[in-house]
Parts: sequence; structure tokens; C-alpha cells
Amino acid sequence: MIRITNVKLPLNHNQAQLEEVVLLTLGIAKEQLIEFTIFRRGFDARSKNNITLLYTLDINVQNEAELLQEHSQNQNVRVTPDMSYKYVAHAPEDLAQRPVVVGFGPCGIFVALVLAEMGYKPLVLDRGKEVRERTKDTFGFWRNRTLNTESNVQFGEGGAGTFSDGKLWTQVNDKKHYGRKVMHDFVAAGAPEEILYVSKPHIGTFKLVGMVEKMRAKIIELGGEIRFSARVDDLHIENGQVTGVTLADGQQIKSNYIALATGHSARDTFEMLYQKGVYIEAKAFSIGFRIEHNQSAIDEVLFGKNAGNPILGAADYKLVHHCKNGRAVYSFCMCPGGTVVAATSEEHRVVTNGMSQYSRNERNANSAIVVGIDPSDYPSDSPLAGIELQRQLESAAYVLGGENYDAPGQLVGDYLAGKSSAQLGCVEPSYKPGFKLTDLTQILPDYCREALQEAIPAFNKKISGFALKEAMLTGVETRTSSPVSIKRGDDYQSVNTQGLYPAGEGAGYAGGIMSAAIDGIKVAEAMALAINADVHAPACG
Repeated sequence: MIRITNVKLPLNHNQAQLEEVVLLTLGIAKEQLIEFTIFRRGFDARSKNNITLLYTLDINVQNEAELLQEHSQNQNVRVTPDMSYKYVAHAPEDLAQRPVVVGFGPCGIFVALVLAEMGYKPLVLDRGKEVRERTKDTFGFWRNRTLNTESNVQFGEGGAGTFSDGKLWTQVNDKKHYGRKVMHDFVAAGAPEEILYVSKPHIGTFKLVGMVEKMRAKIIELGGEIRFSARVDDLHIENGQVTGVTLADGQQIKSNYIALATGHSARDTFEMLYQKGVYIEAKAFSIGFRIEHNQSAIDEVLFGKNAGNPILGAADYKLVHHCKNGRAVYSFCMCPGGTVVAATSEEHRVVTNGMSQYSRNERNANSAIVVGIDPSDYPSDSPLAGIELQRQLESAAYVLGGENYDAPGQLVGDYLAGKSSAQLGCVEPSYKPGFKLTDLTQILPDYCREALQEAIPAFNKKISGFALKEAMLTGVETRTSSPVSIKRGDDYQSVNTQGLYPAGEGAGYAGGIMSAAIDGIKVAEAMALAINADVHAPACG
């Protein structure tokens, strides 16, 4: 096929105009065109009242070779690259051990799925519950303040990404097109086909639930096994080689090949690994608050008269500001038309996150506004000191919110002025179970407060109304990424524990659904190649 890039059309064009551009670009008659499909569709909204759609198209035509030769000097006309996924190995018939996958979030799902597709029949262990039971527990906490520390926003089938906006874009280098496989697998599991071509695809929580179930069923159909409520409490290591795990119920499972895809909030697992001598380093992450505006106001500022156009959907934003004190402040996990959610996994702590459904039709836009920090800011030199800082901030938020899982909140105008809020304005906070108006300047370190008080007015110059006095801040946001890095080598194994494959966001190698899924594929490939090499290695002596 032929791929045409940089095709520009007005927002409200019709299908005939799109076909006309194809014919004009290639200089062909309609009879030569067999079909065309959209590979990518984005938009340019720099002129909000004159928004342009940008297309990449794949074209099937007669006389393809001649046309490619004719347009060889046109950088926008090229042969469509082969983006199909190629399996690197297949399980040997004499496979003695099943590979084990710890965790069943986006990374663990794709480790298990790819291993299963290659015939390795993986065993998956997840500390939480299957996704529908987990959803009941999570919504139960939001409604009734009853926290299940093993089944919540962070833990259970689907991982933390299940209760999010379901964003499916990433900035990772993906020369092997792993992301394309992820997208096709998601569509096969029930995701809308548009995720294959829109520039910023997303799914939303309710669609993710059904997709995760179908992907689980496929893994089982291919010979895999998935166990829930199966927390790993111990790792067996002999002479630097992993040999198995012990579960919370005392059951022992033997394997020399273990993928560790726990997610960024498995603090007890990080502590266990550290005690066992697995090499871990403290890692930078970010802390801050959630900010909420009326979504209609964000739409109007960014899209002008085109606000509400179904192709554009709810407007999102990405903001960065470098402060005078050397700190960077940026927006993170922006959720258009969504809600702020309670995301703690430990008792007597308050954590915020953002979530949207596929429709993105809730009243508010929300985003984390966070300040970058690094290990020099942590309370000690321990590799686990970032966890200690997270817990300190989350406990402070719990107390400030009233010690009942309400979140502390403050109007933006009051935060900038350094005074406590007394009543709400035009922005109704969406956080459940509830919120308490207070003074959020008490929670974060002074350097964070100073940075946020400088950055929010600076963001207002990019998005008019961002520093609206009645916009809402809710705290505290601490789970932006893992506070640790479980170091691995080029073979994807722990630098000091053979057979242990640190993977995904919890190990410090991903940040979001797509990058975690891609890392899962890479880890599955590394495990398969290592298993096959060991099976076929010549015997000593």
C-alpha cells in the first residue's frame, strides 16, 4: 500500500473531499483507487476558530509500483511500512517450568498475553480481585469510606489504569511498532476501532473493564493461568538466581523466570525486595494537587466557536513551567470531562487521581498540577525514602481532610493568596467520598508551594481562566510514578538477581497504560528467549 502523510482538511469536511485529496495527491483517476483507510487523524487548533484536521492515509491503488516511482521525490508519499508484530520465539515442547507474572495491570497483561501466544502457558499472580469484584470494592470505598487494602484503585485486575482516563498514547521510542500490537489487541478485546487512528486515543473505565475480562479469557484459552487474591510475600533466591515465590497463604511456587509487574503502589513488595537484597534505587517522581475547572470553559478557551464539535471532543491541555527556584511544574494525567477520585491503597491516608469515562461528558476538567522532586528531597538516603515521603504527605492530607477519607480542598484564589477557603464558588469539586475546605499550603514542602504559586498564574497566560479564583484544588497527588527503580540490564533481568524481570511502571520503566503494555511485550520476549536458551544449553561436563 501507499502511505500519504500531512493531508490537511477543514474541520467540517466530508468524505468526498478526503477522497478528492487522495486523487489529487497521487494524480490518479478515481478508477485507479481501490480503497483507502485512515491510519492517523489529528488536529491543529493553534487557530481555535479555524481548526484543521491532519491525516495520514493508507492507499490501495492500481499500478502501485509505478506511482511510488513517480512520487519518489515527494516526502509525503511513501510505501506503507510493515507494522505487523513478529513473535521472537515459541515454547519448546520440553518446557519444564512455567514463567510467572506477578501483577495483572497493563504491563502484566501483556507479559502474560505475549508469553501465552508464544506457547509458554504463564502463571499470573495478582494480589487483588478480578475486575468486576474490584470495581465493586472501589466504588464501595468512594460511597461508603470502607477501604479494602487489597482491592482498590491501585490493586486488582487491570491495574491502576482501569480507573483512569484510559489514555493510549505515549512518547516512548517504538521503532518495532509494539504499540500497534497493543492497539490491535485492545480493539480485539472490545475497544472502539477509532483508537487505531485518532491522535490521542482513550478508552475510559467502563470499557476497560470488559476489555480486561476478554484479554484474561484469551490468556486462559491459550493455556495460561490467572490467580487472584494471590499476593506474593516472599521471593526465593539461591546464589543470585530466583527460584520461586511464597504467597500470602503460605503456598510456594517454583520458577526460575519471574516477571515483576506490580505497579507503582506495591510498597510492601518493594520493601520485601529490598530486604531480600534485590538492587533498588530511589527514583524521582512528582507531587502536587488535582485542579478542576468547568470543562465548558476549557473547551471555549481552546476551541473557540468549535467547542462541542464531536470530532474534537472535550478539550485537553499539557502545561509546563520552569520556576525561579529551579523546580519544574507541569500538568499530568489530564482528564477531560472527568472526576477526581480517591486512590489510596493504605488506611488513614488520602491520595487523589483522575478518571474519565469514554464519553468524557462530566461537568469538570481535572488534571494533576505537580512539582518534580528527586532523591535529594527525600527524608533519608534509603532507596525506599520516596515511599516514606509519600506516606507523610498522604497522612497529612488525611488529617487535614478530617480523618474520614474526605480530601482537603481549597479554591485556587485562596491558595495563591495563602488563606484558607470558606465556601465554594462556581466549580463544584467531584472528589468522592467528600471534601473539606481548608488551607492546602500546609501540606507540601515550601519549595513546592512556592513553585505552584508561581506556576498557576503562568499557566493562566497560556490558558485564560486557568488561575480562576473559584477553580478547585484537591490534595494530595503523590502516585504520579514509582518512587523506586528496580534496575535491570540489557537482558531485562535484575542487575543482581538472575531470572527476575522488573517490568512496567512499578519498576520505573513505564508511565501510563501504553508504555507499560509496550514494556510488557519487551519483557515477554526477553523471558522467552532466555527460557529457550536455557532449555537448549549444552550440559556441563
